[in-house]
Amino acid sequence: MKIGIILGSIRDGRKSEQVGTWVAEATQAREGVEVTVLDLKEFDVPLLTSATVPGAANRQYDNAAVTAWGQAVDAQDGFIFVTPEYNHSIPGAFKNAFDSIGPEWAGKTVGFVAYGADGGVRAVEHWRQITANFSMVDARAQVSLGLFTDFDGEGAFTPLERRAGELSGLLDELTAATARHLR
Repeated sequence: MKIGIILGSIRDGRKSEQVGTWVAEATQAREGVEVTVLDLKEFDVPLLTSATVPGAANRQYDNAAVTAWGQAVDAQDGFIFVTPEYNHSIPGAFKNAFDSIGPEWAGKTVGFVAYGADGGVRAVEHWRQITANFSMVDARAQVSLGLFTDFDGEGAFTPLERRAGELSGLLDELTAATARHLR
């Protein structure tokens, strides 16, 4: 199965690269799982301005960056969203990238690894509502990383010991759901 780890922040000094590396390493250790890190910053998806609704575009987007993003997402069977929480919600650039394509998300699986002052839990709750629109199957387990407990004073990722078990539980659920989806 192919699992895409989406780094959902494009900000300078972002923490998603460190967290995404940790998630990718744990996911790659799973037998039968192929991991692709999809760094949103590298795709440079423009603001959604197309007159054609992405769900009606039949994967024919009028911007090359959106087409590349759509192809990368389409190639995956499931996802782990590495998402920060910004102002009690999700990052605008990540939401824009999600909204810029349509059928590539439909029916696929998704898990969440979030971070923020309160563990990114509000961002995850928003993502659960958003992904439901495309009938995505979300893992109930999630990893919620605290800015004050899982990163040191210099901003380096130093997860609490229990986080590895939490990630393992998320991966158990996500890979089982993805396997069911692929049957």
